[in-house]
Amino acid sequence: MKRLTILGATGSIGLRALELVSTFPDEFTVTGLAARGSNVELIADLCRKYAPEAVALLDPAARDRLARLLPAPAPALLAGPEGLVALARDVEADVVLSALVGGAGLLPTMAAIQAGRTLALANKETLVMAGSVMTAAARARGVALLPVDSEHSAVFQCLVGHNRGDVHRILLTASGGPFREWPREKFSAITLEDALRHPTWKMGAKITIDSATLMNKGLEIIEARWLFDVRPDQVQVIVHPQSIVHSMVEYVDGAVLAQLGVADMGIPILYALTYPERRPTPAARLDLTRVGTLAFFEPDVERFPCLALARAALEQGGTAPVVLNAANEVAVAAFLDRRLRFVQIPDVIARALDAHPARALASIEECVAVDGETRRRAGELVARHAGGALS
Repeated sequence: MKRLTILGATGSIGLRALELVSTFPDEFTVTGLAARGSNVELIADLCRKYAPEAVALLDPAARDRLARLLPAPAPALLAGPEGLVALARDVEADVVLSALVGGAGLLPTMAAIQAGRTLALANKETLVMAGSVMTAAARARGVALLPVDSEHSAVFQCLVGHNRGDVHRILLTASGGPFREWPREKFSAITLEDALRHPTWKMGAKITIDSATLMNKGLEIIEARWLFDVRPDQVQVIVHPQSIVHSMVEYVDGAVLAQLGVADMGIPILYALTYPERRPTPAARLDLTRVGTLAFFEPDVERFPCLALARAALEQGGTAPVVLNAANEVAVAAFLDRRLRFVQIPDVIARALDAHPARALASIEECVAVDGETRRRAGELVARHAGGALS
């Protein structure tokens, strides 16, 4: 039986993983849960159902509320960034599922790697921010990094059994988001409600907005570069509205392998948790005779400049992706709070990148420092936008 620690237990990935634990009770047990702490009642329900040994909440006040909701014997309750790190490092687990959204996952994910735990990675921001440092630590500890994102899981599955040196390029597919067919002149009128209507996937708010701007795909380019140890120019994006082909790998001889399936995150989550084995599930099955035509298009970087910003940050390297990710998180949060317009998101990111001379990234500590510095600068940019100081 595999022992699981789930970082981001109340998010869409974490809850789906816990559903799989219930589906396969003889395969998995939950030893640790972590979350930001915005839904204490849900966390209490999860504790009663899965009986973890320890729970870590980013918000210390949420830990205190959780303590009052749980009967004895309660799990060990940890709080703050250091609590998440302690959970990932100290609680015994065979697999740590890293599914916290954003930079909050950086330190606990590194702690899990340094503890030698197999990592099922759904937090793409950790590799965006510190890909070189993370992958070096994983190699040093012999830790497997198993991708959970549907696109990277697809690439991983297409690579199994093949020589990595024979890879010509990786083709990441994108749904195109809700504005794939919108003309550029309509973008200034995009509302929060418009942006939250993803045509294919049901995800958290931040990831849904990233999908609408195509920044999600930009982050995935950076993640793929580090996960699969390829050059930046070997990772390309193709818009595929049907979301049937989850990604492809082209080999040097021209052969292209693709992974296809229905839009169900349970499939890549379960594969990461059971790799190298597979398990039968009651998931819907792909019927290509009913799907009909599969279409593919080049992404439009004029309408979706976040994609170009992400690639430029990757090519610049060093601390530039840290700035990209931090500025994007601040800008998306401001948009979700209705303090920033949709078309202003890439402007905040571009200005943050211009204001930061990129340098080599030497450590996680430097990554944290640049992240904090960028968040302050991006917050100022958002405030200037709100005050009309920026056009």
